[in-house]
Amino acid sequence: MKQRDIKNGIENVPFDYVVYKVTFPNGKIYVGSDTQQGGHHLNYFGSWSSQLVEHDFAKEQLLDFTIRKEILFESDNQTEVRRKEGEFIRKLHSNDIAIGYNQTPKTNTKPTVSRK
Repeated sequence: MKQRDIKNGIENVPFDYVVYKVTFPNGKIYVGSDTQQGGHHLNYFGSWSSQLVEHDFAKEQLLDFTIRKEILFESDNQTEVRRKEGEFIRKLHSNDIAIGYNQTPKTNTKPTVSRK
């Protein structure tokens, strides 16, 4: 565990920069990265669109709402973490609206219509 000095005190910092996966109650996921100064912050859950998430749940469901955050990758290199974030988004298909809430990279999510 690395440490950093905070106003003459020492604070333990368990993670460097990370790629994480957030899982919502409906099973959909969001993949993000935390490359903030000083390393990963436990209270950072990403920049997913609350409007997209709220659209999938009734108001009553949002009254008691639990999400899970898993660390998928860690590095002391911000560039590597950002690259890995894109890899995980594609690998887990979290940019497919049926699977997740990532809006980039864009994917073809329009239903195919067969013509007779």
